[in-house]
Amino acid sequence: MAIPLPDLVVPDTTAWAAWLAENAETSTGVRLALAKGGATEPTSLLYEQAVLEALCHGWIDGQVSKRDDASYAIRMTPRRPRSNWSAVNVQRVAALEAAGRMRPCGLAEVAAARADGRWERAYAGSATIEPPPELAQALAADPAAAAVWEAMSRGDRYPWLYRMHTVKRPETRARHVAALLEQLRSARP
Repeated sequence: MAIPLPDLVVPDTTAWAAWLAENAETSTGVRLALAKGGATEPTSLLYEQAVLEALCHGWIDGQVSKRDDASYAIRMTPRRPRSNWSAVNVQRVAALEAAGRMRPCGLAEVAAARADGRWERAYAGSATIEPPPELAQALAADPAAAAVWEAMSRGDRYPWLYRMHTVKRPETRARHVAALLEQLRSARP
């Protein structure tokens, strides 16, 4: 269960950046208010702006939750040691580095990920992730399981694909493929 975090409402991107500059290295995280639609009260801060500033300081976005009619909340925390990187955040950081916006604590997180291989192993999002070769071969050999797989939504497939892409050992990936095939075989298309 996630540790409850304090709510933080800032008026805009500049205030979020200032808060991070002062607190990023000592805070355990916040539930940050983000604007819905064209709202400007209680904040005009949008998701993409918030994530970019967070990445600059070595922080990462998390779960979204309800707040009120004009805003919603997102969990923002310092990146955990050895946490996986998404391909989209790798791209965002490249743009932030090119623009000279990264801060020392953000650069340290990037350097650690590059040094231990997490940078190169960045996972794709649900719109672009593809089955690993082991799964593609197993589905090709089992038409009934493949039919159930094809009937699943991208959202239902993604947790399986994410796990398969983020494991380090081929044996672990093989176990995930076997478990998925077992589930697919017991389901009906």
